[in-house]
Amino acid sequence: MITSASGAAELIAHLEMLRSEENIACMARFGIVTNRALGIPNPDIKAVARQAKKDHARAMQLWRSDIREARLLALFTADPKRLTADDARNWANDFNSWEIVDCAADLFVEARLDELVSEFAGDEREFVRRTAFAMISGAAVHRKKEPDATILAWLPLIEAYSGDPRNFVRKAVNWALRSIGKRNLACHAPALALARVLAESPDKTTRWIGKDAAKELTGEKLLVRLR
Repeated sequence: MITSASGAAELIAHLEMLRSEENIACMARFGIVTNRALGIPNPDIKAVARQAKKDHARAMQLWRSDIREARLLALFTADPKRLTADDARNWANDFNSWEIVDCAADLFVEARLDELVSEFAGDEREFVRRTAFAMISGAAVHRKKEPDATILAWLPLIEAYSGDPRNFVRKAVNWALRSIGKRNLACHAPALALARVLAESPDKTTRWIGKDAAKELTGEKLLVRLR
């Protein structure tokens, strides 16, 4: 039985018992890196995390296992109050999947590691750069009490990196812009203005990001909600 006293080795052994070859094949079709995967769905990993509870030192051990599910469990059970920027940088060195990145970004936002956003955006590695924009999106959505100025200050990064054509970057840049625009009326106007500028760009990737964001940000349902 998994408890808060369970160690990293015990948790990994439990995860290995849940291995599913069928799920591994399905995950590969969604672009999830599966060479070190056990095929366990995220809701099941979160259920294990709820039983295991937070344990920062153990999370560090789980991460070093290089097993997909153990790394997700590390992200779900790390203590955001103890997570440092150096911890996040070290983990980012291992990023090789959009799924891991997006879960890590949520943790980094909760840990308030905002200084990493510009740093990660400037990193040429695809998944590290994606982390920056996943963090922007997460902050825009989840930090309800954050001053809007903090969120809007990231719009220049979106513009600066909107020309990166790599799939996992361009989608994250688009995601970040849309999330800012959907935050509230104060954020909507600047985000939509940027989307319209990007939509007129001669660059194919930048133009796609702008047009797609502008389409969502001018949707009737969104406008009704924001008003």
